[in-house]
Amino acid sequence: MANLTNSSCTEWPNNPNYCTAAVVARIFSASLSILGCVFMIFVIVLFKKYQFFVQRLILWLSIAALLDAIGYLMSEDNITKNTFCIFQAFWVTYFDWTILLWVCCITFNLLWSVLKFRKTNHLEWVYHVISWGLSLVIACIPFSNGIVYGPANLLCWVEAGENVMRFAIWFIPLFVLMTFTTFAYIYVLYVINRRSKVWTGRYNPENERSKILLKEDIKPLRFYPLVFLVSNLMPLINRIQNASQGGSTSEPVFLLAFFAILSVPLQGFLNAFVYGLNRDILSKLRWLHIKTAFQQWRGEKSIGEYPADTRPVMRTNGSTSDSETDNMA
Repeated sequence: MANLTNSSCTEWPNNPNYCTAAVVARIFSASLSILGCVFMIFVIVLFKKYQFFVQRLILWLSIAALLDAIGYLMSEDNITKNTFCIFQAFWVTYFDWTILLWVCCITFNLLWSVLKFRKTNHLEWVYHVISWGLSLVIACIPFSNGIVYGPANLLCWVEAGENVMRFAIWFIPLFVLMTFTTFAYIYVLYVINRRSKVWTGRYNPENERSKILLKEDIKPLRFYPLVFLVSNLMPLINRIQNASQGGSTSEPVFLLAFFAILSVPLQGFLNAFVYGLNRDILSKLRWLHIKTAFQQWRGEKSIGEYPADTRPVMRTNGSTSDSETDNMA
């Protein structure tokens, strides 16, 4: 990528290399996220893990993160307020919100699981309405007061100087929901740790059911809220610092802006990293398992589907049954 010129680097006109570094960071992290999200979606679909509610929650979050990362790749070097810039700003706002709301749904599911030891799969349709529908409503709000989408620190979003709109549609709700997510996450970890110490000694059916729920519903999801908190902390600090400058003509603090723009699109990659740490996932990422999964998708039978000692049983007339012949194929 060629270095940005002084005229196209409006954030740091005296240091255009700062703009180049920030743009490279954005493209790099967004590309990593796209690869990470594609990996997660591929694994969930290939091994048909979407049949399980917890894996579907991860799938929807991955789709939202994938589309969000694509939005961060849309920006041009010389950003101006045009139709494309407005579209990109709307796109990023919408999918930033879908990620936030899916994380909140996952957090609620975790909280409800540890409080009531019940699954919330019956609420999945509600999660979809909230995550996709409410995000659309919020992303349309900037159109209600004129079009306040436009250039905003090396990408297109709510325009610089529109601090009221920025805080109304993103930073205040983000802070509130991040606070809820943080306390809920700490409480979930506390309960898990406390109950793990209790689940010892004699066999107890209730404890066994709790262990199964912990393994199947809680553990696979417990780190995704943390990933969201980590990836959005620096952007929140950066935007608060921008607003405290009291004017759109002030230059952003380079290190804050750099790490903010690096971390925002990184959500999908960090999710993939957490997903890949799952032992069950790691055990399936072998050629034999992948090949078997492809064969099952194509409707083919693989040798691994049958017991090793399956043999045709001869009838008294020397023939074999149809089902036994199938096992020989």
